[in-house]
Amino acid sequence: MERSKTRKSSLPYLLILPTLFFVAIFTIWPTINSFYMSLFRQRLNLARFREPTFVGIENFVNLFSDPRFIQVLNNTIIYVIGTVPLAIFLAFLFAFLVNQRIRGVGLSRLSFFHPSILPMVSAATIWMFFLTPDYGIFNEALYFLGYRGPQNWTANPDLALISIMIVALWKNAGYYMIFYLAGMQNLPTEVFEAATLDGASTWQKLRYVTFPLLRGTTLFITTIAIIGAFQTVDQIFVLTKGGPSGASTTLLYYLWQVRFEFQDVGKASAITVVLIVLLLLFTVTNFVLSERGED
Repeated sequence: MERSKTRKSSLPYLLILPTLFFVAIFTIWPTINSFYMSLFRQRLNLARFREPTFVGIENFVNLFSDPRFIQVLNNTIIYVIGTVPLAIFLAFLFAFLVNQRIRGVGLSRLSFFHPSILPMVSAATIWMFFLTPDYGIFNEALYFLGYRGPQNWTANPDLALISIMIVALWKNAGYYMIFYLAGMQNLPTEVFEAATLDGASTWQKLRYVTFPLLRGTTLFITTIAIIGAFQTVDQIFVLTKGGPSGASTTLLYYLWQVRFEFQDVGKASAITVVLIVLLLLFTVTNFVLSERGED
């Protein structure tokens, strides 16, 4: 009897053991190794820095005293704040629209979802044509509306980051829509019938019934959207190369530059640690705020 109880109590731990193993190998160990390497100075393109030299937190001090890194950090935060809430709003709106029983709703769902199945490089290549200064669709539309003079979207410091954000919204909103649509189709119909009998309008049902019941879905989408926003790099490679003058450089692209262009291992490891800390802060804050909202 005792042996049976022991087996039952140890079964959950045995089931999660493979997951813990892979998390330890591919997440925990690389994180610890990055933090360890961030305490050393090592530049592979300079002979005198080929051997790691222990410098403590010097890499972090140099990072946060570097105006270029501060600009990159600001760009990343602006990108996250500018894309995540708007993508979630569009996803919820699209899901609400395609959840109606109307003719052609399947085609509408496909049209909203289609950008998400494209690789980001392909999506950025499509938008490169849209944003072309001379004959791009955006400038043609501006010309049609009466604006004279083409905008160089990807080479203008004021528009480069916005261009990157537009591509991300176009690609990701349809992907997040699928989660909201699945959630809406599993909501209890009795609640909406009761709201209708009480005289609730469509807007009131949407605000006070649908959205609160989808709080868990919103938490999940927000989490993956924040992580995805911090991992932005593909469309930057295609559209702007981080320019002009670093105006569209985000944290992951800057990490790639430091590690593979400048070959500064210590500084790249420090940037990796900063990236991990920011992801944890945003994710934990999101969970805490969502839990308080449920309470």
